[in-house]
Amino acid sequence: MIPLVLQSESMYFNRYMETARLYDLAVAWNWEYDLGFVDLIHKTADRNGIEVLEIRNENVEEIYNLVRENKIRFRYLLDRASDEDEMFQPLALHVLKQFRSGNTSAPRPINPYDLQAVAADKATMHLEFLSHNINVPYTIIISPYNHKNEIELSLSELAKLGRPFIIKPANTTGGGIGVVMGAETLKEVIEARQYHKNDKYLLQETIRPAVIGGRRAWFRVFYAFGEVIPCWWDDNTHIYSSMSLEEEQDPELGQLRTITDSIRAICQLEFFSTELAFTSNGSCIAVDYVNEMCDMRLQSETPDGVPDTVVQRIIGHMMECVKSGSPCGLSE
Repeated sequence: MIPLVLQSESMYFNRYMETARLYDLAVAWNWEYDLGFVDLIHKTADRNGIEVLEIRNENVEEIYNLVRENKIRFRYLLDRASDEDEMFQPLALHVLKQFRSGNTSAPRPINPYDLQAVAADKATMHLEFLSHNINVPYTIIISPYNHKNEIELSLSELAKLGRPFIIKPANTTGGGIGVVMGAETLKEVIEARQYHKNDKYLLQETIRPAVIGGRRAWFRVFYAFGEVIPCWWDDNTHIYSSMSLEEEQDPELGQLRTITDSIRAICQLEFFSTELAFTSNGSCIAVDYVNEMCDMRLQSETPDGVPDTVVQRIIGHMMECVKSGSPCGLSE
């Protein structure tokens, strides 16, 4: 299949101006490192007779107009761009409005835009996790700098975090942006919160994982269209290791599945990841709450990428959902 972005857009759209062209799945993306992921989507879609429409910076405005004019339609939308690129937001919001209207012929967004926005707020998720009895690091939430310049935090409160501790903005942490590891002082907190002045900040204790079978007991767990896929993930090196079937079925590691299912019930997303860690006392703690925009770089292309077999597994479940026309459990 030749990606849409490689065709002459004017020729392409003129060809289908007269009647609506229906695609099974539209994929909106703008990050160059998503290329391998999108290529695998195309290959899997081809094997399953599924038609994929790519939406890129080069064509998003024209596709948005054609969608509004009912000249292009798609059944599902995987949106991996509107969270960071305003060019994609009109389309994402249009699809969301149609979906929420109850129109049965409207496209179904995988991870609706409004649910993504809530899940991305780590302060909100922290409180939700607490209310659902999910273990989380000891955390202090402080208001945005632009709401209150002076920080209301005593040295005694800070001491409860232990040293070193972690400073992270609630909404601006994709790829670790804005996160300060190994913080020691109140001065670092005061300085850090001025980088994202409209964002809340979380101050968190540093979690030290137990060691299981010679590995740090830190995990990146994917939830993908009804399946929980746990992976070993070293928090120091950021290197993934796939789990064997025996490991996935280990009763001790079964908590990873139970907790991830609980997180899915909270955030209502169909595709996300979370970070969980076991401590020396046997507790399983949600260290990083909901990564609503999973980094899908392939391990075959970059050392800290996701194992290719896991990426293929995720895509396979997505294609099963699209092919069957099932609602994939999406919240209406």
